[in-house]
Amino acid sequence: MLRLVLPKGSLERATLELFAAADLAVRRASEVDYRASIADPRVDDVRILRPQEIPRYVADGLFDLGITGRDWVEELGAEVVSLGELRYSKATGNPIRVVLAVADDSPVRTLADLGSLASPLRVSTEYPELTRRALSNQGIEADISLSYGATEAKVPEIADCVVEITETGRALRAAGLRVVDTLLVSYTELIANPKAAADPVKRHAMEQLLTLLQGALEAREKVLVKLNVPSEQLAAVIDVLPSMRSPTVSELSGGGYAVETVVPKSEINTLIPALKDLGASDILELALSKIVH
Repeated sequence: MLRLVLPKGSLERATLELFAAADLAVRRASEVDYRASIADPRVDDVRILRPQEIPRYVADGLFDLGITGRDWVEELGAEVVSLGELRYSKATGNPIRVVLAVADDSPVRTLADLGSLASPLRVSTEYPELTRRALSNQGIEADISLSYGATEAKVPEIADCVVEITETGRALRAAGLRVVDTLLVSYTELIANPKAAADPVKRHAMEQLLTLLQGALEAREKVLVKLNVPSEQLAAVIDVLPSMRSPTVSELSGGGYAVETVVPKSEINTLIPALKDLGASDILELALSKIVH
């Protein structure tokens, strides 16, 4: 039913892992194959292409549905429908930032300070349109050149500053650059062709796929905890449980209670010993596949 396009390159591995976790495993003949399939009745065709191109292809109706970053939607000015954010990126669950950076020893501290540099300002970036809009809003005349990679290496000989993406900022710092301003915070998004999104049957299928993907993402950050608790300790145990909702409590035939709840994975290493200290026993930590609200 749906023609789907997924990102190749830096987002490729993380995207394929997410689809597998959502029970939408992407199958292809080899790692370099641009054609793929998903054994799901809602998905008719799958392609794997560069994320820079995906917003335009979806906007033009070549695909019903695609995954790309908000950065490329903004760069291309593509007329697409955003169905929702998918909070993952190449290495973390954090968004990427499109930032303007200068040499660490540069006197520039704000975008307005760029006017004190050479005119026109020399800028290297993979985002010429996004950069042009941001600098134009500051009244800064700039000579913007399209970068095909290694953008951070072009300061100061080739460019006065760069506009680049970063998740952690490590690569920029390693290149001797300092971030002056964030032009855009970009999450990965599920985008749709407007005409396809207006079709009730296709829209319903799109939203079902989004539910599975977002459910798989949320499950990454949570675990299910099960434990047995003596009756006299139940209130104390419930007080320390950071549950999504009220925990499930069942009375045991031999006395005491069985308790289960979903908790953040980041807290489990301190939670389990605390539960044991309060008299809980038979504590189980279980991985989750999806969480759907």
